[in-house]
Amino acid sequence: MRHLLSIRDLTAGDLEWILAASEQPYPRILEGKGVALYFEKPSARTRNSMELAVAQLGGHPVYLQPAELGIGSRESVADVTHTLACYHAIIAGRVFDHGLLEEMARVNAAPVLNMLSGTDHPLQALADLLTVKQLLGRLKGVKVAFIGEGNNVSRSLAEACELVGAEFTIASPEGHGLGNAPDVRQVIDPAEAVEGAEIVYTDVWVSMGGEDNEERRSLFEPYQVDEALMALAPNARFLHCLPARRGEEVTAPVIDGPRSAVWRQAENRMHTARGAMLWILEG
Repeated sequence: MRHLLSIRDLTAGDLEWILAASEQPYPRILEGKGVALYFEKPSARTRNSMELAVAQLGGHPVYLQPAELGIGSRESVADVTHTLACYHAIIAGRVFDHGLLEEMARVNAAPVLNMLSGTDHPLQALADLLTVKQLLGRLKGVKVAFIGEGNNVSRSLAEACELVGAEFTIASPEGHGLGNAPDVRQVIDPAEAVEGAEIVYTDVWVSMGGEDNEERRSLFEPYQVDEALMALAPNARFLHCLPARRGEEVTAPVIDGPRSAVWRQAENRMHTARGAMLWILEG
């Protein structure tokens, strides 16, 4: 039984398999089967991409919220997992605590797929790499600059870049990078990060559930991706996992301009979700 909780669950071959499957005609492998979609955090892209991906594979997505399952309060994690496995081919979760997904996976009653956790966002990284491959025609050697916080999005993207041989650099304020990640190039200066970059990527300064205050905004203000920063990487394309706050982490001329590929990136969430589920079931 395969689980996909983080990019670390994949080999380079697995990742390449998922990206290839994401662009191929898809089999109705979930015909007559359900997929549980458990959401502790709301999301426009994750819910829509996952529900459509399940439907494209012939399955029936079931949207679930915490009050319906009572995980850890009304019922134990193991009991909920076993119950969902009675009905569903895959259990997918978008959760705060990554440990919950790990506990569900240990039950081993059904494959578990991480739609987002506090530490990892593998589905976003898969969509990101598919987008880069479509834009540039390759992944190996591509220079990716992430401007902003070391979070679940940047961590998963860094791990995915390492698997495919892309060069990943993150620029963050002191103490807000990816910590002790020995294989990740981390810098303070955004201008240094984007030098020679082919992809410039950013995310919101305040993630869902994070602390939102003026001190934090002031800290991240020098990390705004604007036209001046993009001019330092004249051949780069712009990516953002969305939702975006124009005027904060990115300016409108950048995200809405001709070098932005955010809508292709958003669409690819559906294609790579399909590829990830195919890998879980038959890859």
